[in-house]
Parts: sequence; C-alpha cells; structure tokens
Amino acid sequence: MSEFRNELHKEVSELERKSATAARLFDIRRIIGGLFVIYGVIVTLAGINPSDADLKKAEGVHINLWTGLAMLVLGLFFLLWLKLRPAPAPAPDGAADGGPDA
Repeated sequence: MSEFRNELHKEVSELERKSATAARLFDIRRIIGGLFVIYGVIVTLAGINPSDADLKKAEGVHINLWTGLAMLVLGLFFLLWLKLRPAPAPAPDGAADGGPDA
C-alpha cells in the first residue's frame, strides 16, 4: 500500500511540474512581446528606405521607421519583464485551501 502511495505521489509531482512548465511557456507576455518584436523588425525594415511617395504621404516623417522602432522597444520591454519577473508556478489544488497534507 505504501509503495503504491509513493508511486502515485511521484506521478502527481511530475504532472504538477509539467503543468507549471506549460503555464510559463504560454505566458501572455511572451506571446505579446514576441509578436511586437517580429512586427517591429518588419516595419523597421520597411521604414529604412521609404519611397518618395511614402514620405510625401507622411509629410516628410519616416513613420514606418519610428513605428517599427517603437514596436521593437515595446516587444523587448515585454520580454525583459518576463525575464525579470517570471510567472509563479500554479499552486497545487490542495495546498491553497489547507488540504489533507497541511
């Protein structure tokens, strides 16, 4: 009986660890930051060498370049925030309410 209980405890611990890893992997800051960085690179590249028509439409402002750089900064901010303050691991169901092991 004790051996079965230890094996069950190991399996539960493993599933909790995998759940915490999945929660960190799909943190919304990673998704938002990654998308802003990708789109920021694309828009910045488009704004490096604008056509005369594009500059005339924007009244001489390199709008794609500035917008792309702003998107890059915002995306890097989200990724830095994720790195400095990672998401805490979700608490097991029994630990939050003082379950049987408490």
